[in-house]
Amino acid sequence: MEFYMKLPRSKKEFAIFLGIVSIISVNIIAPLITCFEAGFYLSVWQDVLTVLPFIWMSVIGAVLLTYMPAEKLTSIIVSKKDSFHAQIIVNTLCTVFLMSILLTIIGIWIGTRSITLEPIRLFFYKWPHNFAISLFVELCIAQPAARLAILKLHLWKDAKKAKER
Repeated sequence: MEFYMKLPRSKKEFAIFLGIVSIISVNIIAPLITCFEAGFYLSVWQDVLTVLPFIWMSVIGAVLLTYMPAEKLTSIIVSKKDSFHAQIIVNTLCTVFLMSILLTIIGIWIGTRSITLEPIRLFFYKWPHNFAISLFVELCIAQPAARLAILKLHLWKDAKKAKER
């Protein structure tokens, strides 16, 4: 029942879910990672705000690019009989794993406004940190908020259908 109520049922609901998760994630993860790297200063945060729209677009692209591979990886790790929470945690883990690989490189390119080999050279130094921050934000803030919004949407739609009968 939780799958039916807390996850998107249509492409439109998927877009809503993706929008909620991506906006929350980008507005928390990008500033945190940058501030840990460059320092917690107002000027650093303001600089991050100028590139957030570009990071958000790259996050949307990364989600769409990694969605199917993350689903396949999740199906290898968990079975259909596992609980909703087990499947959600593993799916989030797989999604964040794949996306953090891409965004560790792309995010630095966007943030520094230059395409260099530096993020690739420093990848194994930066990626674990980025992965940990992203996983925490996704598991504890962004995805629960989006699932709650989808649940509320489904409850509203179901109540509306019940009234029409």
